[in-house]
Amino acid sequence: MIKYHLIQIRRQYMVQTKRKLPDWFKVQAPTSNNFNSIKDKIKGAKLNTVCEEAACPNIGECWDSGTATFMILGDVCTRACRYCNVKTGRPTQLDLFEPTRVANTVKQMGLSYSVVTSVDRDDLVDGGAGAFAMTISQIKKFNPRCKVEVLIPDFNGNLSSLTTVLHANPDVLNHNIETCRRMFRIVRPRGDYDQSLELIDRAKKINPDIPTKSGMMVGLGETEEEIIETMRDLRSVNCDLLTIGQYLRPTKKHHKIDKFYHPKEFTKFENIGLELGFKHVAAGPLVRSSYHADQQHKAAKK
Repeated sequence: MIKYHLIQIRRQYMVQTKRKLPDWFKVQAPTSNNFNSIKDKIKGAKLNTVCEEAACPNIGECWDSGTATFMILGDVCTRACRYCNVKTGRPTQLDLFEPTRVANTVKQMGLSYSVVTSVDRDDLVDGGAGAFAMTISQIKKFNPRCKVEVLIPDFNGNLSSLTTVLHANPDVLNHNIETCRRMFRIVRPRGDYDQSLELIDRAKKINPDIPTKSGMMVGLGETEEEIIETMRDLRSVNCDLLTIGQYLRPTKKHHKIDKFYHPKEFTKFENIGLELGFKHVAAGPLVRSSYHADQQHKAAKK
């Protein structure tokens, strides 16, 4: 009998709010031999994955389907977004061999699609763009058939950094808007809503052939109208792909959950997004940035 567990994954959701998670927050526990093998390979290579760091509920499904998300540039972020559970502080020194280790691990895992993201590194002149470019190049060198999606920070609006990443020719460029304009400064005090939109706009203008993507969380306190308005803003800069998922509060110190959206509401957002012109919209309670990333890439290339 298949065992299910509520998404009260202890490593991330030790929220300890008095609110009970809705019944639809159920996933199959990852127990396959392939899952355990992949986990050992990542640990052996001393790499970080968002899948594990964020205790992603889809980790078993994604790893078994040949997709994984690597987090480069360390595990300490220079920012402190109110929804994120990544450590904040002074980052460690750059690991110059990390891009090669990521590429080798992608090969060992037999991945057909890899996603590369990072913590924010405002301490670096290029914000870590060079490391992104090198990681893309190394993955493609060792794994010519593996697609590479990057989920990048805003680079503080540095056009040169964005260009560096795009010149490495990722298969998808993702930058998450995360939330609506009104809530943005509340939960992302060191970010800028318009700067994030401009990054996506610039990316499309620099290389129109690379699909652009963004994602947002719901349940932070936004209204339905604001969600739709954010989707319109993203389409105004020709964003191709979109993910929408339920915000889950990591700890009591983080921003409170304002609302749990029903699966039917996510279906509504998906339909609206498609009507607005997105080539693919992944929307659901458990959807995260890299959920079904390979399917989104295929949709963008049709």
